[in-house]
Amino acid sequence: MPTRILMVCLGNICRSPLAEGILASKLPKNDFLVDSAGTGHWHVGNPPDKRSILTAEKNGIDITNQRGKLFKPSFFKEYDYIYVMDTNNYADVIKMAKNEDEKMKVQLILDELFPGENVDVPDPYHGIQSNFDQVFEMLDEACDSIANKLLEKK
Repeated sequence: MPTRILMVCLGNICRSPLAEGILASKLPKNDFLVDSAGTGHWHVGNPPDKRSILTAEKNGIDITNQRGKLFKPSFFKEYDYIYVMDTNNYADVIKMAKNEDEKMKVQLILDELFPGENVDVPDPYHGIQSNFDQVFEMLDEACDSIANKLLEKK
């Protein structure tokens, strides 16, 4: 059974699709399943933001087949690790947890780089293309750390 990792942001069209694509590119597909979801419903079924797709493409990652989905409480059972992009996403996801075991699966993704500092990945949605590139760099570094830890456990 592959290790299952979920990336979560607000709309599931900017940050979490990038995080999904980045982490998936760093892990063997037969041992790991990486997915993403949003805490908001607005973009369910939609592809990632064109600017996220462009940023991923520039870095050799194809996220065009991803589609937005809404985070559901059942995801606590379906995924082994849940990485959220910011403190608001963290609060929204934790509210749905039924117990401490479920809460323990949830972590701010940038805690990988800045443990305990509660650093948010900025939402680039209302920004310009370079904001997406900056988000990619942050997520790429965090995903390097996550991938190394996951590969050590396998």
